[in-house]
Amino acid sequence: MTARPAPAFDVVVIGAGILGLATARELVTRDPSRRVLVLEKEAAVARHQTGHNSGVIHSGLYYAPGSAKARLCVEGRKLLVDYCQDRGITVELCGKLVVATSEDERGQLAQLRERGRANGLSGIELLDARGLEAIEPAVRGRGGLWVPEAGIVDYTQVAQAIAREIVSLGVEVRLEAAVVGLAIGEHEVRIETATGPVVAGSAIACAGLHSDVLARKAGAGPYPKIVPFRGDYYVLRPERRSLLRGLVYPVPDPRFPFLGVHFTRRVDGTVLLGPNAVLAFAREGYRRTDVRLADVVATLGDGAFARFALRHWRTGAAELARDYLKPLFLAALRRYMPALRSSDLLPGPSGVRAQALDADGRLVDDFAFDVAGRLVNVRNAPSPAATSSLALARAFVDRLEGALAT
Repeated sequence: MTARPAPAFDVVVIGAGILGLATARELVTRDPSRRVLVLEKEAAVARHQTGHNSGVIHSGLYYAPGSAKARLCVEGRKLLVDYCQDRGITVELCGKLVVATSEDERGQLAQLRERGRANGLSGIELLDARGLEAIEPAVRGRGGLWVPEAGIVDYTQVAQAIAREIVSLGVEVRLEAAVVGLAIGEHEVRIETATGPVVAGSAIACAGLHSDVLARKAGAGPYPKIVPFRGDYYVLRPERRSLLRGLVYPVPDPRFPFLGVHFTRRVDGTVLLGPNAVLAFAREGYRRTDVRLADVVATLGDGAFARFALRHWRTGAAELARDYLKPLFLAALRRYMPALRSSDLLPGPSGVRAQALDADGRLVDDFAFDVAGRLVNVRNAPSPAATSSLALARAFVDRLEGALAT
């Protein structure tokens, strides 16, 4: 009997955002003998969600105790900060203020504090209006919650550092190699790419905005389905940057995974204002004018999205109006920082969030990944995925090794 030839690689990781790169790192640090390949359709790493990230290191405050988000965010934050400090990457734990602008919101702050404590956060402090202004003099509110373990970093720099590290450990990172076909066999995974076929013993797909498309290529079900939401930012005029010292967030609306407009100081000194959250008309549609007909049809023609839109059309309409009308955007920001003027807001960057929707038309809140034979599919990894990336990578590799061991 002729022996079956060994696959060229032990594991292929699809996607070279921060999640895919962290996963490749976990694979080879756990077993240096592994032959690992990273496939990326773009000409450089971190081109999409990682490269359009606001740069916030999330603390783990918001997430339901016991959820994967809560556990992996807290664990991942510690790993990320240590990684950056060990490698000289600028990281700052500047802290975050969650600001209540009404008595109803003020009442929710104590609940948020208890949730944060349940998730293992320390130093969380309830503030009155004076305490809030002592930390952020330009911010006004009925009260606030001080969260000292939040911070800022440049995730593109982190991703590039991980890419350099894994290449030094023998991982191949193959760029401009879009996956166009995927077949899972009993003993191997065969991947068709723009640069030719690849055969591996197993694979982990960290495909972000295209995760559901890739899952379907592997024979998985259509849900959860990715719906792209674009978020547009303004930037604060440079001479007005002194208005913000760190991070300022609203009290979150529990009906949505989006956090609303907020204020973000970045490690380069830039101050981001926003974002909003509107339906993107292309999975990689970073501009209002970006339209890809196939993506529009796939979203609007889906029954689950229709159910979602029917439930939340008022919120969607308000977000869309704020996207096009600067005075509405400014009004939302001035609830927290009344000193802002229209001239302070300059056009800024945008990002597209890969948000998963279940078959009932409900937004999937927690991280979600599943196994299809020799393939681990990452089906939902929105914020705080970048913060959680090193911890998520451990979870993905654990899941793959568990599946192959059975």
